[in-house]
Amino acid sequence: MTIPRSETRHDWTREEIAALFDLPFTELVFRAAETHRAHHRPNEVQRSTLLSIKTGGCPEDCGYCSQSAHNDAGVKATKLMEVQQVLQAAAQAKDMGSTRFCMGAAFRNPKAREMPMLTDMVRQVKAMGMETCMTAGMLTGEQAAQLADAGLDYYNHNIDTGPEYYERVASTRSLGDRLLTLEHVRAAGINVCCGGIVGMGETRDDRVGFIHVLATMEDHPESVPVNALVPVKGTPLGDMLADTPLAQIDEIEFVRTVAVARITMPESMVRLSAGRESMSASTQALCFLSGANSIFSGEKLLTAPNAGDDSDDALFDRLGLEPMPAEHCAKIPAEAAE
Repeated sequence: MTIPRSETRHDWTREEIAALFDLPFTELVFRAAETHRAHHRPNEVQRSTLLSIKTGGCPEDCGYCSQSAHNDAGVKATKLMEVQQVLQAAAQAKDMGSTRFCMGAAFRNPKAREMPMLTDMVRQVKAMGMETCMTAGMLTGEQAAQLADAGLDYYNHNIDTGPEYYERVASTRSLGDRLLTLEHVRAAGINVCCGGIVGMGETRDDRVGFIHVLATMEDHPESVPVNALVPVKGTPLGDMLADTPLAQIDEIEFVRTVAVARITMPESMVRLSAGRESMSASTQALCFLSGANSIFSGEKLLTAPNAGDDSDDALFDRLGLEPMPAEHCAKIPAEAAE
């Protein structure tokens, strides 16, 4: 099959995406790097910080998640953080070089009584001159509008995996439920942050389906996080993969997934997310070469371990990468970036 050179398209077929995955590795990485350089500054990587503003006790049964009330991962449920605590964490993140602050709440969906605190968090973090992102489960159209009025830049709601594998990951909400929330987010004028997790025991064809759902959206997600599963003892997927480690994705296949995401969604931010703490510097370098241009800094991602700021500083120095300055982040007003 002849695979067309990359352009911003929304009509990718599964066969075309599968053909990209099947390219010789060096050819795929080269194609992804070409695409990346055509749309982004190649040596700039945005540093973001993710804070769990409400941990544990989630009624969803996602098989990878330590925060699910269905799983026995030892995560203690907490209440929603006070706004001032969130602002202190955001200020610290900004001081450490993050230009984007993401707030994650372990909700199936936020309650009406929680919306004033969530919108206040967004409003005040935004006033600090940072990009704002939030993930708090499913949203109604009205809730999305409230977050938009507060100035939220991105709402994260991952599809997790491809359509055929989805029911093996979660049963308490469907892929259609997730897509409906994304429709509400888009209609409210908030940018969409939507990706998923690889290495959950899925096949390459499932990864093709995962990319296909995103790449054929009427508007591509402005932000596409690609996570490598961090297996957690006490979760169904964590326990399953502890017994069958070969089901986890290898690092070359992970880079392939990043590269295909970049080629099929050339204007999106491709975010190298969970799993970096166990990746070699070489694997991360290949991901950056293949189009990843954002990472999460700090010691923790919600409840999972992360590489840490010192480790990232050293990695950036070794690779000659530059933190993306605030003025290059489209959602930070110029006056706030100065």
